[in-house]
Amino acid sequence: MAKKKPEEGPLNLTPDMLHTAARMEDRFNGWLQNRATDHTYQRTVIAYDTYGGTGWVRVLGRLVLTPTGQPAADMEASIRGWRSFVSVPLPNDTAWVRVNDEEHMVTADRGGIIDTVIPGDFQPGETEIELWTDGSLVDSANVRIIGEDSTFGIISDIDDTVMVTSLPRPFLAAWNTFVLSEHARSPVAGMAVLYDRITYMRPNSPMVYLSTGAWNSALTIKRFLSRNLYPMGPLLLTDWGPTTTRAFRSGKEHKRNSLERLSREFPWMKWLLIGDDGQKDEEVYGEFVDNHPDNVAAVAIRQLTVGEAVWAGGRSKRHGRGQGVPWIYAPDGAGLSSRLTERGIISTI
Repeated sequence: MAKKKPEEGPLNLTPDMLHTAARMEDRFNGWLQNRATDHTYQRTVIAYDTYGGTGWVRVLGRLVLTPTGQPAADMEASIRGWRSFVSVPLPNDTAWVRVNDEEHMVTADRGGIIDTVIPGDFQPGETEIELWTDGSLVDSANVRIIGEDSTFGIISDIDDTVMVTSLPRPFLAAWNTFVLSEHARSPVAGMAVLYDRITYMRPNSPMVYLSTGAWNSALTIKRFLSRNLYPMGPLLLTDWGPTTTRAFRSGKEHKRNSLERLSREFPWMKWLLIGDDGQKDEEVYGEFVDNHPDNVAAVAIRQLTVGEAVWAGGRSKRHGRGQGVPWIYAPDGAGLSSRLTERGIISTI
């Protein structure tokens, strides 16, 4: 099973079949690309940390035009959120990836996002990939190869689970996304300690961050996680704006599809699902528990404070249960840690 190649996604739609909003976005991006080229913006590849199995690697990255051509900002710098959005996507363009001393050509989608699977023979543990395109610098990313000896992993939400953002409130979300630097964002109390404890007690456990955030903010999120001592792991984000079939992307569908994909890629894994009670996490996780109870070790839900719940538009009305999977609730990392310990989730096997 470890060498099985994951299922491929659907084929791209022809332009006349795209949603009207998507066609408008494509025309606008084309205008931006022409303007950026006139202003000597440079072709840039941004490689994202990712994961794979012993027979394949999932390659994640973006092809963009940037003012400097530098793929990543200084990890110690204080970067305002809007700077993550000044790059111009290079749709349907090609790049090259080097992994295990072999080079492969990959193609970006209409938003400049690279998300493809490269077959190969890999050993469990950490490896590296390199990405570049014509005229760009080479960027690299870490890859976590998950073997069948890894049977437990963590999938964590980001907004209001590890970072207080009050994301569902539109104006505050825009402020947090475009104005605030990652230095000004607040970590959720005790969550970094909880994650560090889990990965210490279960050292071979992969860590995956699943969020409805945009790929544009990936480097900002990575800097936040690093500064606040969270274990590093792949970010599974989404593309802002219209999709091929609708005027705006569905965060819930993104989370649902990502969980289903992970269950296909690693059918032997049991995941600890961590989220909060203000952003549909209970609903999405509950569906996954119903469909894949054997792939879930437990669900841990961080309860928002009264103030956070107000900004988030209220709490979820679903209280998870069923299928013999533990559902654990607490307002912070210390409370979740205590309850996970009581249920035997945080322990070596």
